[in-house]
Amino acid sequence: MTGPRIRPARLNDGEALSALDHAAWSPLHAVAPRREPPFPPFFDDRHRPRHHLVADSADGRPVGYVRVVEPTPLPSNAHVRQIQGLVVAESARGRGLARALLRAACDEARRQGASRITLRVLAHNRPARRLYESEGFTVEGVLPGEFLLEGVHVDDVLMGRTLGD
Repeated sequence: MTGPRIRPARLNDGEALSALDHAAWSPLHAVAPRREPPFPPFFDDRHRPRHHLVADSADGRPVGYVRVVEPTPLPSNAHVRQIQGLVVAESARGRGLARALLRAACDEARRQGASRITLRVLAHNRPARRLYESEGFTVEGVLPGEFLLEGVHVDDVLMGRTLGD
């Protein structure tokens, strides 16, 4: 059996990724309210196709993506990449796709010359935290009560790892 096909995003993926984002929205991982149509463009000045890797289904439909960006424009921070979104369609879950996207993000960060990768995850998102920990990410900080979600204060957990060869 072959693994999922993961590729760089293309400009024409925007509509499909926007729909995927909307369908996957959950208070488990979202800090912004659920958006309703019409959706803003998926790609913009800060989130370009080059920042995304897309996972396609067997029929070529996007069923997941990961966004990997430079966390700041500072030269002193150029060795770090940050994951700012990891989404898998409900229909494609349970098959290792999130893990494959996470590994592809680390590979892409290495390819770009990064030696570290970081991310933020809500404390109550235990499945995501378990995945990240199993891939070598460790908790590097916690922002207590950083978000008020559905009337509950939720911690923002900062995680990271070194990228070896």
